[in-house]
Amino acid sequence: MSPSRLHLVVPGPLDQQTGGYIYDARMAAGLQRRGWRVDVHSLEGTFPDADATARASLDGVLAGLGDGSRVLVDGLALSGLPGPVITHRGRLRILALVHHPVSDETGLAAEARVRLAERERRALAAATGAIVTSDFTARGLGRFGVDPARVRVARPGTDPASPAGGPAPGDPPQLLSVATLVPRKGHDVLVRALARLRHLPWRCVCVGSMERAPAHARRVRALVEEHGLADRIRFAGECQRAALDRIYAASSLFVLASHYEGYGMVLTEALARGLPVVATTGGAIPDTAPSDAALLVSPGEEAALAAAIGSLLDPHEVTGTVGGESAGARRRAALAAAARRHAEALPDWDAAVRTFEEGLLALAPEEPGTGR
Repeated sequence: MSPSRLHLVVPGPLDQQTGGYIYDARMAAGLQRRGWRVDVHSLEGTFPDADATARASLDGVLAGLGDGSRVLVDGLALSGLPGPVITHRGRLRILALVHHPVSDETGLAAEARVRLAERERRALAAATGAIVTSDFTARGLGRFGVDPARVRVARPGTDPASPAGGPAPGDPPQLLSVATLVPRKGHDVLVRALARLRHLPWRCVCVGSMERAPAHARRVRALVEEHGLADRIRFAGECQRAALDRIYAASSLFVLASHYEGYGMVLTEALARGLPVVATTGGAIPDTAPSDAALLVSPGEEAALAAAIGSLLDPHEVTGTVGGESAGARRRAALAAAARRHAEALPDWDAAVRTFEEGLLALAPEEPGTGR
């Protein structure tokens, strides 16, 4: 028998360092280890508000596949291009991989949001089924008219990690935020919240690409200058894994000011390192970050975010030792202990791949004469 086969279609290169692309790449590699043949097709053009190049690229990929092929199209590409999906749905088994509906992206003009939502509805209606990364996103597809029977949830895995040791003795607590600088991630809210805490000891490292929404990134950095925080907030850009691991290890707590997350892989990365979390209630975050390990506030509420972060800091705190003497350090230690307990129950990537594989086979079963 021939191996199971999947055509994975993604916008641009697969090796991009965002949660969605990392998930796609880990699943592709995991399926290959399980004996699958996975063909990755990288599309050209602009997404999600697809241009003519993107449309021609997806149509060309789908047109070149044999009848009956199992095709998984990342939602960032599929949602803006219902036309090619509708054209080829009769002969291909096209599945959607939805990290979160693109029409939920923060910062969209009202007209663009309506346009994307309608394209998304048409594309999802034409797809054979959808794999999503959280129960929250699965429920959300109902508003696009997707039958729950055509949806499977495959949550991301989490790599094991050593507990974060915190900053060196005598250094202030280090806050870490890992998120691409785009409007949805709320860096502007975070900066304004930290400006309210200038009387407390802290430093903050923001890891994430500043190239995907350069105008927004410039506004965020200008906001840092405006509040006189350039010596306390560092933008590290997009980091490779070894460098990011070092930053995690030196951190005291993790902060994510996102307006919306379809899952939030960085949250489980932080929990795996025993870092207390301060985040929002946006999207799937309350499902990903347990209440005993995280302080959650409403998205966009800078005062509430400042209060949550401030409750984990102290005016005279100067050590990064775990279980320190200050009240803020004790609160962080309690959240960190809960984070480590929760991390023990998180699925690893092998388990996540198995669930992903089950979803693929349920939505697009093997045809006679194929499979293992």
